[in-house]
Amino acid sequence: MARAPRYDILFEPVKIGPVTARNRFYAVPHAAGMTNSMPHMRARFRATKAEGGWGVVCSGYVSIDPSADDSPLPYATLWDDDDVRSHALMTEAVHREGALAGVELWHGGGSVMNRTSRTPPLSPSGTGWMATHVNFMGNQRPRVMELADIRQLLSWQATAARRARSAGFDVIYVYAGMGYLPYEFLLPEWNQRTDAYGGSLANRARIVRELLEVTHEAVGGQCAVALRISLEELRARPSAVAPSEAHELVALLAEVPDLWDVKMDSSPTDCAPSRFTPEGSHEPVIDFVKQLTTRPVVGVGRFTSPDTMAGQIRRGVLDLIGAARPSIADPFLPRKIDEGREADIRECIGCNICISSWHDGVPVRCTQNPTIGEEWRRGWHPERIAPAASSASVLVVGAGPAGLECALSLGRRGYEVTVAEAAEEIGGRLRFETRLPGLSGWGRVLDWRRGQLEKLANVNIFRGNRLTPEEILELGNTHVVIATGARWARLLYSPLEVPAGRLEGANVYTPDDVAAGVQIEGPVAVYDFDNYYMGSVLAERLARDGLAVHYVTPAGHASAWTVMSNEQPQVHRALAAAGVRLHTLARVQAFEPGELTLAGQFTAAEEHLAVRSLLIVGARFANDFLYGALSARADDLKRAGIASVKSIGDAAAPGAIVHAIYSGHRYARELDAAPSSLAGRRDAPLPRREAAEVPA
Repeated sequence: MARAPRYDILFEPVKIGPVTARNRFYAVPHAAGMTNSMPHMRARFRATKAEGGWGVVCSGYVSIDPSADDSPLPYATLWDDDDVRSHALMTEAVHREGALAGVELWHGGGSVMNRTSRTPPLSPSGTGWMATHVNFMGNQRPRVMELADIRQLLSWQATAARRARSAGFDVIYVYAGMGYLPYEFLLPEWNQRTDAYGGSLANRARIVRELLEVTHEAVGGQCAVALRISLEELRARPSAVAPSEAHELVALLAEVPDLWDVKMDSSPTDCAPSRFTPEGSHEPVIDFVKQLTTRPVVGVGRFTSPDTMAGQIRRGVLDLIGAARPSIADPFLPRKIDEGREADIRECIGCNICISSWHDGVPVRCTQNPTIGEEWRRGWHPERIAPAASSASVLVVGAGPAGLECALSLGRRGYEVTVAEAAEEIGGRLRFETRLPGLSGWGRVLDWRRGQLEKLANVNIFRGNRLTPEEILELGNTHVVIATGARWARLLYSPLEVPAGRLEGANVYTPDDVAAGVQIEGPVAVYDFDNYYMGSVLAERLARDGLAVHYVTPAGHASAWTVMSNEQPQVHRALAAAGVRLHTLARVQAFEPGELTLAGQFTAAEEHLAVRSLLIVGARFANDFLYGALSARADDLKRAGIASVKSIGDAAAPGAIVHAIYSGHRYARELDAAPSSLAGRRDAPLPRREAAEVPA
């Protein structure tokens, strides 16, 4: 199919200083958990985006000196020539696919703890993002930078820029955002200096200008110099000479960088989840930048719609369409638009599982794209899969996330696949969860797989078909895959942080009851020790239905795990807006319709709530009856010609949707594969060499 003419504008080349991007698709810097310790995984991960058509593909954040040590979070370094060799693997791989390679040079300043280097963090005035916002993560405070430290910072940036040029990068960044060191100079709360680097905005921005200047000098006109800057806080600050300090700053530095990369100030707003924020949410903050500079501007906004992307260019908001999460969900997004296959785009759902993987310190994961991070380790490609290795037929029991992904991937391999779904509609847990507040965007998980399955003649789905073990034995399939999901339990929670006993009785419910349409009587308490999204979205849903709602959790915050996915601030705001009363660090001790008894998680203090119903959002258990029944009948399986029975997704181990999708995909990839190929390759840092001089 040919590209739709209305998208031609997205494929125009863009000149960025001395280099030219082949199109307007720009994979912006983002952490991916693949550092210098995983150089081959990192190279293949970034190169896959280049293969998919992105015009510029950037690395994650790269430390310019041991005084910017973000351990234990996974960060990359450009501290010596061995690091140069490691990054060169990526630039060479990206260049082979026809894209430019960018590197985000980074100094964390007061936002890091320097746990490994044991060097006191640096900041303009002895304060910083870490010191003022997340001091529970450590007890090392920053020291005030002297003028000698500022000169040293400029030297580190210049040296790292020369190393980046030597490694083959085409676009080299100065990073002045997200609470990191140059950004700390920009805000007077953190910069209380009285010298030439403090006071007026022109003085506060001096360090950013000088970092840009030394970077230009270091690369000698061979590379573009980009400025990545957060504008959210500055846009809210008045200026005596401009509409805001953001306007004033951009005007001060307008032509200094070759590229402006504009963003928000913190992860919860910069990488806002779809549950709370729509596509293109950055525009009200960054829409003015192009009016004040002739340099190209790139920005993000979880862009998934080609029409939205083209609109950003036509309306003069951006010159380049930046993406982190959408480029993870579908590395081939640009190529699919170019080939007129917009319906095949695997759209980002904005769940932020990718961000949680960085907080976990592991290679990036994605709910939509199970191949991400596995390109080198397992040889998985997002658009290609090995053909069937046999004429086997496969029965998949259950059409939830795991079953659908499994059936789709098996079908693409060429196997004959039958899917039996007990319900009248496919989707499993998604049928219910996507109707909850803020989660409609997660329906893309189902919609994309349904659309792709409709193209496969070798996959047949039978709805309203609840199979018994005897019926499965009679169907004559070679392999049986059980994807029957999981169920919520009425378990309580002990002070030892383990499930402790069931609470059966009148007016005690689980999310399965809500999904089944049971009418819950208020006031109601939602008891959440699942700690992800379900407890808070159900509390919000019940409050919207007009019930008085109490949210109870043994954790210190609502939906405690969502600190990993950058959702926690918005979760608390949403519950407050819905009128939900929070009870944290509390456990359910007893319940009778009319009274709920709570105990402190760390104390013996009791609290009594007048509620009629209790909704427990805690433990889940696999629906493994079919799997157990079939596995116990080895002789019958053999007589039926069934070579294997395997459970996947929640039916094997209950988890998030990302785990179910990965489980289904992995089964499909590994069916009939040689056992020696299943372990995957282990990456390792490149062997170190003797120290060499930094390239001039």
